[in-house]
Amino acid sequence: MDYFKKILRFAKPYSKYGYLNIFFNILYALFSALSFVALIPMLDVLFKESDRMYEKPEYTGISSAKDYLQDTLNYQVTQVAGDDQMIALVLVISLVIILFLLKNFFNYAAMYFITYLRNGVLRDVRDAMYKKITELPVSFFTEKRKGDVIARITSDVLEIQHSFLSILELIVREPLTILFTIIVMFGISTKLTLFVFIFIPISGMLISRIGKSLKKQSDRVQEEQGHFLSIIEETLGGLRVIKAFNAESRFNERFNDSTHRFFNFSNTLLNRQNLASPTSEFLGILVIGILLWFGGKMVLVDRTLDASSFIAYMGLAYNILTPAKSISKASYGVKKGNAAAERVLEILETENTISDAANAIHKDTFEKGITLENVSFGYAEDPVLAHFTLDIPKGTSVALVGQSGSGKSTIANLVTRFYDVNHGAIRIDGTDIRNLSLKSLRSLMGIVTQDSILFNDTVANNIKLGKQDATMEEIIEAAKIANAYDFIMDLPQQFETNIGDAGGKLSGGQKQRLSIARAVLKNPPIMILDEATSALDTESEKLVQTALENMMKNRTSIVIAHRLSTIQNADKIVVMQKGKIVEQGTHDELLQAKNMYKKLVDMQSFD
Repeated sequence: MDYFKKILRFAKPYSKYGYLNIFFNILYALFSALSFVALIPMLDVLFKESDRMYEKPEYTGISSAKDYLQDTLNYQVTQVAGDDQMIALVLVISLVIILFLLKNFFNYAAMYFITYLRNGVLRDVRDAMYKKITELPVSFFTEKRKGDVIARITSDVLEIQHSFLSILELIVREPLTILFTIIVMFGISTKLTLFVFIFIPISGMLISRIGKSLKKQSDRVQEEQGHFLSIIEETLGGLRVIKAFNAESRFNERFNDSTHRFFNFSNTLLNRQNLASPTSEFLGILVIGILLWFGGKMVLVDRTLDASSFIAYMGLAYNILTPAKSISKASYGVKKGNAAAERVLEILETENTISDAANAIHKDTFEKGITLENVSFGYAEDPVLAHFTLDIPKGTSVALVGQSGSGKSTIANLVTRFYDVNHGAIRIDGTDIRNLSLKSLRSLMGIVTQDSILFNDTVANNIKLGKQDATMEEIIEAAKIANAYDFIMDLPQQFETNIGDAGGKLSGGQKQRLSIARAVLKNPPIMILDEATSALDTESEKLVQTALENMMKNRTSIVIAHRLSTIQNADKIVVMQKGKIVEQGTHDELLQAKNMYKKLVDMQSFD
């Protein structure tokens, strides 16, 4: 129930719909019971058992309330119909029809208002999850499968709507339907109703035993769904590689194994869930059968109950079955919803380790420089940087070079605060970046990554991602600086061309140039280039390199590069190995030193 309460907080903005639902459910439950009571006078007319009431009955107390109500109805019918039984029958049938019409109208009204609450909660939970996903640090998603996250925001949230939120429909309507029905049943025959209650606890105990393992099975189903969604996501992302290495059969086998497990878990779960309804119905009919015997004895042998009241009573008894089945089915839904809510709340309640400090500083300007002071960092248990210290004055370009795994890209991740340092500090103008607001920190920076991250949108919208109010002239200028203008103008709709999922309609070099144009347009004081020219051909690389060098003039730049030819003009080159600085200086100084940098240059020259 803790999960249920936490999900219910999303229902507060829609409380008015909840109250209206409760109001109409109360009316539905009341008329559900009354509609069967109205059958008694109709049956009396048919069986000619009722005496005409020519005098208005008097109320003598709660003990005779049933007789008073029945006599009052007979009196009203007599007043209108007189001794004509057909008119009396038509009147009673009209009453029954009106009561059933009102009952169904109130049911529709209750469902109408709960729809807004259910769908509103569904929307708000999804919005909250998406917002949380965009706020959580990058490190969270290195440990979680993307497909599993997608499963949580789609199928798990939908499961909450089908299970938890369906309880909101049942929490008033079904219990009240049962309550009002039982009150009326007591009014008709206390002895018969007490006899019914002997069998209800036995039925409830048998039904509850079936559902004990449903949550565990539901956990397995939802986890496996997240697993095969991850396989789909990986397959779509790496389809070229899968085909190139003839690995289709291996991935088919992985996917088939996952869907086979999902098939088995789903069968077990649904078979147990489906057992609820027939079990509860059979037990209900069993009770009805016993009632027919016991009640029939009261009518035929004991003569303590009239036939019309007994027939209406049986209708009322059967009227309990539907809400009882709904409640038992909902209890299984709660167990499934519990598993889904647990997975959704795991995301929503995950602590965001990369967040603004309590009194975060909003910084608009960059004046002095960036300093990394004795920084140590590792991903999980793997140390990457150890006591790393580097000073980057404003207006200078610093290039980071070294073998793969030496920690170059990690520096970019830490400066942009995608991760926080384990020890030490990174300062901008003397202020620890952990004390700056994330928005202002990242507004000072532009980044071009090794992988071109583009979105399924137009060329123009991809370029102006960091500056939404950019004019078309500014977008065109940025495209020209990034050497992207010519190929954009050759596209079918030029800047309004949709580039497809992840920019799939463009070549690798074209995608990278759009990424560069995006950074150019943002025009930040600090530029981080993580293998920015790696996807370009030789001609484009030279053109873009010239453009980048022009852009980096009087700008602080951190350049990560494997191609050493692209960083020869950097103010400082830092050579890294296993998370430490082994040498630093200008291109000429490092060549003269004839150490590690010289070896790297020679190796690339030889290549």
